[in-house]
Amino acid sequence: MLFRTLPKADFQTLVERILESNEVIAPKRVAVGQNGKPIHQYLPVEAFDEIELDYEKTDYSAKTYFLPYEEALSRYEFNGADWEQEIRYRVQPRVLLGLHPCDINGLVKLDRYMLKGLFPSPYYQARRENTLVIGVLCATTCQDGFCRAVGASEVTHGFDLFLTDLGDRYFVTIGSDRGNQLLGNVPHSEVSEDDKRDYSTARARFNAQPQTDVQMQNLASLLDIEFESDVWRKWGAKCLSCGNCAMVCPTCYCYGVREEMSMDFGSSTKTKQLYACNFLDFAEVAGGHNFRPDQGIRLKYHYYHQHRGFLEQHEEPKCIGCNRCGRVCPVGIHPVGVIGDLQDEEASEAS
Repeated sequence: MLFRTLPKADFQTLVERILESNEVIAPKRVAVGQNGKPIHQYLPVEAFDEIELDYEKTDYSAKTYFLPYEEALSRYEFNGADWEQEIRYRVQPRVLLGLHPCDINGLVKLDRYMLKGLFPSPYYQARRENTLVIGVLCATTCQDGFCRAVGASEVTHGFDLFLTDLGDRYFVTIGSDRGNQLLGNVPHSEVSEDDKRDYSTARARFNAQPQTDVQMQNLASLLDIEFESDVWRKWGAKCLSCGNCAMVCPTCYCYGVREEMSMDFGSSTKTKQLYACNFLDFAEVAGGHNFRPDQGIRLKYHYYHQHRGFLEQHEEPKCIGCNRCGRVCPVGIHPVGVIGDLQDEEASEAS
């Protein structure tokens, strides 16, 4: 892995050159919340001044640009006994700028399933390979997040360039050949001893900032032990089965497929749509039987996939600790509360 330093003026020049011929997605201020804090989203930008890299967290993750809520998988045209199939993949290059370490780790986790699983997705692959990712170290930690607890506050791959703010310049980690080629378009420097010292100071300052305290040790075993816990019934009684948590989650990838035929039977479309494991009909099968009829059961399996099933397959949890699910839940269900209750119950049983 290569390291360089890049003056901020030259970084602006680099972004402006990218904007000339590429779509750029970056954190953009869209509103101000009731607490007075700005609200940011990853959105297309047309000028460097629209980009705000000192944001706290976007409401929606970068998953939106790799797993859209809805996409056409294939289209069919019928003509008598003949038929033609049309499949399109996205090939338009774009740059995703300003991702925090947790969101880059979210993409890495999606890569494990969507690219390296038993059935790789060519739709996801086309978007991933044609998107250049430029990450940036958080200016401040989000206090309701717990990325450190799940190991998502550090990132070592999944990006092309990663920036750490050193004041008048960026410390640049080069993560790919195309990132190195891109950086070659503007003046940059070898890393000096002063740069290394300032980089260590910036990292230490970031790591010293407070975060939500949640104990994740032995969580997978705890989930097994508390499989029939009343905790699931307590939190499940609140759940509205709305699926908001899965829609904003950077790593949830469950989906459904529907086929629609035209009224004249001359064409049809097969469409993929993101789904959620806490929807009422998620585990319903032909004949009407539902393997997960209760909200508490569905909520339990949501947490099992995040912290048990994915861990067993890939040796890391699926959750990145961003707490977007907790922020968007209309009834206040959040990982810290659920996990804390499980730990309290285990402690009370042990005593």
